[in-house]
Amino acid sequence: MAFPAINQILISLARWCVIALGIAIPLSVALDNLLLFALLVLMLAGSYRAVLHTAVHNPVARASALLFAALLLGVSYGNTPLGEAADILGKYADLAFVPLLMVAGHDATTRRRAMLGFLAVMLVTALLSWLVGLYILPIQSWMWAGCVPDNPAIFRSSITQNILMSYAAYLLFLQVREAGSSKARWLFTGLAIFAGGNVLFMVSGKTGYLILLALLTYFAWITLARRLHLSGRSIGWREGAGTGLLTLAVIFGTYQVSPRLHERVNKMVTEFQAWQPNMHNETSTGERLEFYYNTFAIVKQHHLLGVGTGGFPAAYARQVQGKDVTLTRNPHNEYLLVTVQVGVAGLVLLLYLFYTQWRHAVKLASLFEQDAARGLVLTIALTSLFNSPLHDHTEGLFFAFASALLFAIPGWARRNG
Repeated sequence: MAFPAINQILISLARWCVIALGIAIPLSVALDNLLLFALLVLMLAGSYRAVLHTAVHNPVARASALLFAALLLGVSYGNTPLGEAADILGKYADLAFVPLLMVAGHDATTRRRAMLGFLAVMLVTALLSWLVGLYILPIQSWMWAGCVPDNPAIFRSSITQNILMSYAAYLLFLQVREAGSSKARWLFTGLAIFAGGNVLFMVSGKTGYLILLALLTYFAWITLARRLHLSGRSIGWREGAGTGLLTLAVIFGTYQVSPRLHERVNKMVTEFQAWQPNMHNETSTGERLEFYYNTFAIVKQHHLLGVGTGGFPAAYARQVQGKDVTLTRNPHNEYLLVTVQVGVAGLVLLLYLFYTQWRHAVKLASLFEQDAARGLVLTIALTSLFNSPLHDHTEGLFFAFASALLFAIPGWARRNG
C-alpha cells in the first residue's frame, strides 16, 4: 500500500514543478532547466506509462513527438560531429517534454495556477519595464545585459520579452470576456492595455508588434463572430469590412502616437529598400534578408533529407564562402532552419504540429481554452517567420509548456469521451 502513496507524492511534486515553470520561464534559464530535470525524474519514477500513453494517443503530444523524432533521426546523417548535433537536438528537447508536462499538469488547478504564475511574472516584467523606460527606476545589475531606457527588456532579450508579453496581453483580453463583473472587466482591460502598451511603446522588438496586432485582430474577429452568432446572425461583408477598418485605424493611430514605433517601422522599411543580395549588410533587416536568401539556396540543394540536425552553420558557411556577408548559426526563421536540417518532411511535420493544434483547439473544454490555444499557434507560427522559437530556449520551452497546459488530458477528454 505504500507504493500508491509514494506515487501520489511524486505526482504532487511534479505538479508544483509545472506551476513553478510558469514563473521561471520568463525569468531564469538555470531555474527552468532545474525544474525540467526534477520533473523528468519525478514523472519517469511514477507515471512513465501515462507519459507514453499520452505521447501516442494525444494528437498534439504525438505531433510534437514526431517532429522531435525527425530531428533525432537527423543526427544520424550529415557531416556534423555527433557532439554538435546532439547539442542542437537538445535545443528541441522541449518538444519531447510535451506529453510529460501534459500528464504532470493534467488537473485544472495545476493548469490554472501555472498560467496565473506566468501572467503574474509578465505583469511584474511590464511594470519594471515601464519604470525603466520612463527613467523612474535605474537599471539594476540583475536585469538583462542589454537593458537600457530606450529598450527596457528586463529579464530576457527585447525579442523574447515582446513575444511573451504579446501573448500575455492576449490572455488578459480573453479574461475581459470571461469576467463576471464590470469591476473585473475594467481590471483586466487595464492590465491588458498595460501589457500591450509595453510592447508598442517601450520595448524594441518588431516581431512583437506583428504578433500583438495579429492576436488583437483575431480577438476582435472571434468576439464579434460569437456575438453575432448568439443573435442568430453570421459575419457578413459589412461586419468584416468594419472589423478590418477598425484594425487599420488602431494600427495607424498607434503608429502616429508612438515615436518609438514610428521610428522603428520607418527604419525597417529603409533597411529593406537598401538591401542587396550577397552584399555586406550592417543593418538587422538587411542581415535577416541575407540569411533567408542564402538559406533558400541551401534548401534547394538539400531539400529531400536536409544536411542533418546541427548541420546548418557549416552548410551556411559553405554557401557564402568568398562572399562579403555575415556568417550565422541560425537563419532566424524556424521553417527554413527545420527544412535545412531534416528536409521537406521536417517542414511538413512542423506545419502538421501547428495544424493539429489549430484543428483540435475547438474540441477543448471552454471558449477560453480554445481561443488561448489558437492564439498560441498564431504567436509561434508568426514568430517562426522571423525567428527560430523552437530552437531558442525560452520561446521553445514556453511553447511546449503552454501547449501541454492547453491540450492536457482533462481539457481533451471532456470533448473526446
